Amino acid sequence: MNLKVILATYKSIGYQLLGLALVGLGIIGIVLPVMPTTIFFILALACFTRSSPKLAAWLLNHPRYGVTLRHWQKYKVVPVKAKWFAGIGMSLGFIVLLLCAPPWWVLLLVACIEIAVMIYLLSRPSKYLAM
Repeated sequence: MNLKVILATYKSIGYQLLGLALVGLGIIGIVLPVMPTTIFFILALACFTRSSPKLAAWLLNHPRYGVTLRHWQKYKVVPVKAKWFAGIGMSLGFIVLLLCAPPWWVLLLVACIEIAVMIYLLSRPSKYLAM
């Protein structure tokens, strides 16, 4: 067997396993209000797009998240509701982190990451404009 074929197979399996783990985290996010859901499904879609058209189609046709994922994939749209939930969830998570009294550098690191994520989310369109 060719080494390229073997590596491609392992790469595909790796993407599928990572995608399934991300779907699992997204499902946990459905239950836990401070944990995001959609971002894990978006990352899972990226993995499945590279490894399994069947699993990618499953996510894209999901009754609840399919439309959001299709809009993300085609137009990089993040709905206003998702931006609000992300902001509230990150704020609540940061408050909990503050209550745990971590080292200052952890607070700084988390704050920088959350600010960067919010800047990115706010820079994305909230609706796609059909032309």
